[in-house]
Amino acid sequence: MADFTFYTVAMSRGQISRWALHEAGADYDQVVFDWPTRPADFAAINPMNKVPVLVHHLDGRDHIITEAAAINHYLAETHAEKGLLPEAHEKAAYFRWMFFAAGPIEQAVIASAMGWKVPEERTAMAGFGSLDLALSAMDDWLSKNDFAAGDRFTMADTYVGSQFVWGLRFGSIPETPAFKAYVERCTQRPAYGQANAIDAKLIEEAAG
Repeated sequence: MADFTFYTVAMSRGQISRWALHEAGADYDQVVFDWPTRPADFAAINPMNKVPVLVHHLDGRDHIITEAAAINHYLAETHAEKGLLPEAHEKAAYFRWMFFAAGPIEQAVIASAMGWKVPEERTAMAGFGSLDLALSAMDDWLSKNDFAAGDRFTMADTYVGSQFVWGLRFGSIPETPAFKAYVERCTQRPAYGQANAIDAKLIEEAAG
């Protein structure tokens, strides 16, 4: 048995954590399914009934991790030798932008895609303010820094980078010079290419 079992669906947020698995060089098996044929026991693994899910088989027990940002950081912790964790001076930016992408950026993008309009007087209640405000904060950082934690790639970039790869590809995030350059830096990584090739094949098979 591999160290990890990875549950995913071809076209899903599972792509975010597959990239992290390959950056970490993790030993994993995959369980791939589509929504109508998801395993009967999957809801017991994740009551939210969504992917990705990572199960770490450790010391005779199964440890379940859900939520892509948590999965990716967990992999950085369990594969510390890969150098994907932040150094002391990088920690503030690492956690700030990883969770900014998992919170305000994703919420703002989804709200925009759904056509949800937040009244001006309630933007503080929404948490993300507005899509323009959230993207402006991110654009300002990436105009001055190559990566989420600063000048080098860390595991935070598998999450932050995925948001911008998808956003620019599907038009849910406008292309700025900073965003375009950041996506190019992220997608040049060998682990991204390896993971993306696997998911591209799964998407092709699902479509066919």
